[in-house]
Amino acid sequence: MHKTAVLDNGIRIIHKCVESDVGHCGLIINTGTRDESLSQHGIAHLTEHMLFKGTKKRRAFHVLSRMEDVGGEIDAYTTKEETCVTASFLHEFYERAIELINDVIFNSTFPEKEIEKEKEVIIDEINSYKDSPAEMIFDDFEDLIYPNHSLGRNILGSEQSLKNFKVSDIRDFIADKYNTDQMVFCSIGNIKFDKLLKYCNKYFGSNPANLRNYSRQKFENNIIQNTLIEKNTHQAHCILGTYAYTFNDPKRLPLFLISNLLAGPGMNSRLNMALREKRGISYNIEANYSPYEDTGNFNIYFGSDKENVEYAIDLIFKELDLLRTKKLGPVQLNKAKKQIVGQIAIGSEIHSNMLLSLGKSYLIYGQVETLKQTISEVESVTADQILEVANELFMREKFSSLIYL
Repeated sequence: MHKTAVLDNGIRIIHKCVESDVGHCGLIINTGTRDESLSQHGIAHLTEHMLFKGTKKRRAFHVLSRMEDVGGEIDAYTTKEETCVTASFLHEFYERAIELINDVIFNSTFPEKEIEKEKEVIIDEINSYKDSPAEMIFDDFEDLIYPNHSLGRNILGSEQSLKNFKVSDIRDFIADKYNTDQMVFCSIGNIKFDKLLKYCNKYFGSNPANLRNYSRQKFENNIIQNTLIEKNTHQAHCILGTYAYTFNDPKRLPLFLISNLLAGPGMNSRLNMALREKRGISYNIEANYSPYEDTGNFNIYFGSDKENVEYAIDLIFKELDLLRTKKLGPVQLNKAKKQIVGQIAIGSEIHSNMLLSLGKSYLIYGQVETLKQTISEVESVTADQILEVANELFMREKFSSLIYL
């Protein structure tokens, strides 16, 4: 069972005590690339990189060595709506991890020399995506369906925008967007909550409150876009997608179940069977549902030989039409539920995965369901709900498409 607390400066704490030699903890901030202005494109990701380049008392090498010297590790990532710094370590080093995460978040100095080096690193990362169309197409698709909005801009930024950033830009972004009431420190490990809370108060609690005083620009201009881009690649890549539910919409769970049924990780998914196993026209096909604060999108990606693209698209919409016109029978529905329940249960056994689920749930919803409660919610999904969601979302004329040929 998890325990929670709120520090005086608004930072929330959530911890689950488990019997393990390894501890995991992290600070999740409700700030991502959608919180950038147009002139700040890429600054959230650059800032995350720069957190490890030196603090008031540590140089970059000492930041990296602090956990690695005791066999642990520290890492970070940026998404459209969040920034996160995590650490994994032998549980005896809990205080070391908490102190270091606090140091990089609140005491980083952003040396000018390091900023210039890191810009080049990220520009190389941007260029590497150009050699991976299967990855780049997802960024390009969101740019297509969220035009002129921060949700559509890729996380890395552009070469031009990166070159313009100065130390003051990063400091201003942190001052405006790293708000303490939008932070959750999450932990899973073998430490009592009282002791953990003592460390959190000692380090995180020493920072002044910085409360959020702005609202995110909502995305409201749903459009249909169909774009074909000629690329010199052996294989064609395609995404078909439509707008979907926010992360607060009760219909999100039936859609997750549908996404898993259509083209989840299982080799027996409907689209994998239809395109790969039966016809051999696609090596990789996947369905994805990305909910955001005020919108969301559902998409299906596949790669195939160029001459098979239209055939594959027709097969995909044939499966989507089946979900709209034919209600799942009890056996099909039960199998779909068991599959996703199994995936959730297996994922919960991996503490590093559970850490992020714990922290993000508390950040977004202010509460965390137990595994038993989550399974109960999945079990409560009905065939009628799935039919309703399919008919709301899966009409062909509602889908946008992006094809690399």
